[in-house]
Amino acid sequence: MLYGRDEELATIDRLLGQVREGRGQTLVLRGEAGIGKTALLDYAAAEASEMRVVRGTGVEYESGMPYAGLHMLLSGHLDRIDSLPDAQARALRNALNMGARQDTDGGDRFLVGLAVLTLLADLAEEKPLLCVVDDAQWLDGPSVEALLFAARRLEAEPVALLFAARDLDAPEFPAPGLPEVRLRGLDRAAATELLARHAAELPRHVHHEVLAAAMGNPLALLELPGLRTQAHDASSAYERIRRSFAEKIAALPEPSRTLLLLVAADDAGGIPAIMGAAGRLGASVDDLEPAERRGLLRSTTDGRLEVRHPLVRTAAYGEAPLNLRIAAHRALAETYRERGDHCHHAWHLARSATGPDESVAAVLESTAESERETGGNASAAAMYESAAGLSPDPSARGRRLAAAARAYAFAGMPDRAAELAVRAEPDLPDPIARADLTLIRASLADEQDRTKEAYRMFADTAASVADLDPDTSGYLFFQAAGAAANAGDFASVDAIAARVTELGLPNAAHLRALSRVFAGQNPLAAPGDLTAGVAALRELMDAMRLCYGPRDRVRAGLWHILIGDFEGAAETAAELERRYRAQGAIGLLASVLMIRSRAQLMLGHHREARTAAAEGLRIAADTGQHRIRVYLATVLALLAAIEGDEDACAELTEEALARGVPPSSVHAAAARGLLDLGLGRHEAALSRLSDVVAGPNRQGSIASLPDLVEAAVRAGRPDLGRDAADWYAGWARQIGRPWAEAVALRCTALLAADAPDDAADAAFAQAVELHRQGGTPFERARTELLYGEWLRRARRRNDARAQLHSALEAFERLGAAPWAERARAELRAAGESLATDAGTGPDDLAARLTPQELQVVRLAAAGLSNREIGAQLFLSPRTVGYHLYKAYPKLGVASRGELSRLDLS
Repeated sequence: MLYGRDEELATIDRLLGQVREGRGQTLVLRGEAGIGKTALLDYAAAEASEMRVVRGTGVEYESGMPYAGLHMLLSGHLDRIDSLPDAQARALRNALNMGARQDTDGGDRFLVGLAVLTLLADLAEEKPLLCVVDDAQWLDGPSVEALLFAARRLEAEPVALLFAARDLDAPEFPAPGLPEVRLRGLDRAAATELLARHAAELPRHVHHEVLAAAMGNPLALLELPGLRTQAHDASSAYERIRRSFAEKIAALPEPSRTLLLLVAADDAGGIPAIMGAAGRLGASVDDLEPAERRGLLRSTTDGRLEVRHPLVRTAAYGEAPLNLRIAAHRALAETYRERGDHCHHAWHLARSATGPDESVAAVLESTAESERETGGNASAAAMYESAAGLSPDPSARGRRLAAAARAYAFAGMPDRAAELAVRAEPDLPDPIARADLTLIRASLADEQDRTKEAYRMFADTAASVADLDPDTSGYLFFQAAGAAANAGDFASVDAIAARVTELGLPNAAHLRALSRVFAGQNPLAAPGDLTAGVAALRELMDAMRLCYGPRDRVRAGLWHILIGDFEGAAETAAELERRYRAQGAIGLLASVLMIRSRAQLMLGHHREARTAAAEGLRIAADTGQHRIRVYLATVLALLAAIEGDEDACAELTEEALARGVPPSSVHAAAARGLLDLGLGRHEAALSRLSDVVAGPNRQGSIASLPDLVEAAVRAGRPDLGRDAADWYAGWARQIGRPWAEAVALRCTALLAADAPDDAADAAFAQAVELHRQGGTPFERARTELLYGEWLRRARRRNDARAQLHSALEAFERLGAAPWAERARAELRAAGESLATDAGTGPDDLAARLTPQELQVVRLAAAGLSNREIGAQLFLSPRTVGYHLYKAYPKLGVASRGELSRLDLS
């Protein structure tokens, strides 16, 4: 019975009830040691008797071993990995160091989380699943990341993840966004009842002393009555409980203490290994009984020995003399060596070392090499790191730290890789080797939006190796220029180009071209910069055909957008998306969806743009890619602006504007300007867009120049739009895209609207003709709307109605409500009677679905199974089925087979 925990028990009951109904749930229990977290976990496991229950406990000295916690939690179900989709199975086998090397493209750590999600969903197919993790604060970082990744994607799976984390005397267990319950001490009545139930024989004065000392901590109330020294003790409840367990352990016979120490010292706890080591230290299976009888040790149904409470482990290991701990690890190391488990042999050998020891370091390094060759990069990295810590020679330490950094990077753990790269550099005399490590650190900084820091690291290191390795130096300078551009520091891009030219590095021409690209993308810059910029961009795109790295591929896709080649950008993105989905490379997918969503938006495929941006936004948030997440939010903001959704547009642009780094900040301001324009707030639009174009960093504002022209004309200030129109016309000529030349002609027509020679008519007519060659439906509809307005004012009503009907049809199809209303108003003014709101056509089935439902339904219609769809969309198969279940009634179908007959374009 749990006293004083009615509210917490009700929370767990509700959680289990929701899981039984097929809804995934996660809960984090927080509180000090002994406050009742473990008891609540036990309660949940007992109440889930009809469920499958898997349990694990974080171990302090294993917190540096990548995926140790995940291996412990899933140890009884590793045979299920073979049933996972291939990419997920490879990633999870590599993470858990299982079997022969499985090739992967880049060690995407997020794919491990997806594999965990799929495995948990598979385990829940037979009956609901409860995963219980105690002492979660001691889990290793990669295991936490994988479990939380899965937790955030639990939707229609009957799976519960229940974590207990200590929040005092322990590291933090960060789980942002997950529901949590913080346990407090029991109230006086509950504490008194608990103590009376378990220690009724206490004298009254001792009873009051225990109540005061325990401060409502349930485990303290149970353990303190047996503690010999308690009066006037000012130590914490944690320390008192630990001391209570230490006294119980000290009262055991010596062989039983040895067995308890071995269990505390070993992460696996397998009975054969524990008893093999025990035999080396003079203990046997008969010596288990005293520890079990005192409630310190218990055996599990899967053949393991475990301590009753995490603090028992702390006391058993922490109170043991150093010589006994060393002896325990050596006995375990020998036992595992005989059993052929080289990984555990090396780890226990390392824990038996009392200082620098080259012989142990060499064993660790050799084992790390074997681990790396068989695909266990995370495990290999940890072993290299441990070997470095035991290395007496600085050069060996530097070499091993560098190897650890590279292995962590390949394992998809860039933060840890960057940390070790910093530690390795002082012990690496070779500048080229240091440059290799800088690439790891700087690339991480750039991905995490620490772009100025990345720029400095790239540039400084590039300069240091210019004489030694010109190719490496040039590559690092190019990365430095990219980081500077990401930070909005285009002056530094120019400075790098000049520096590389001065040094005579092989890729100086490419860096000069990059400098010209950004100069030419700056609206209202000198005409020569514009011409040179477009030519430089084409030059770089040709050069990129010879590059095959992920960053180069993404960069090439973005450059297609910069020259208005949205079809090319969409094709590039589609190819990369297919590749990365097949590989399960979720960490790379967000940047591809960034390109795809922008390209689809410009091509008028708004539903596809929204779907791609929404998925990319979710992935970028999960993977910590802040710059990409902000960019994707501006794509959704532009869609909201087109649709006239003020609240969504404001919310989606807030962070980009506060961050103030182009092009996202420029896209955000442009979205708000377009919203103003669509809602008829012409002065506000003119003011906002004028500020964007006049700002110091205005990269990304080319697309907004026509909006500025229209706002200026409608506000009665056409003079404020002439420079923008001229610059845009020059850009359109350079890129040679019919749609851009059409928009430029539209600007010309707007500014010539009052001319007596029908210049506006000719410009509008030519613009409409060019638009018909394809490109951007929203821009075509805007041109038709403006032309129709002009024709109506010229009293050519029949001609006006033709243009306005075409515009209205496009705006309605695109969901551009304020623009559609403008077209209707013009048609009414031209003599037509129209319904107030035509809305979405009844045959637009896809519009009935959410973006994720639409993705799922389209793949299902193409014949993919739920499992195949889940692998592509990074969802569990059951969640895929849940989305299909919700979509069927919306589409008016009853089965999967009917989907192929529907028009879901």
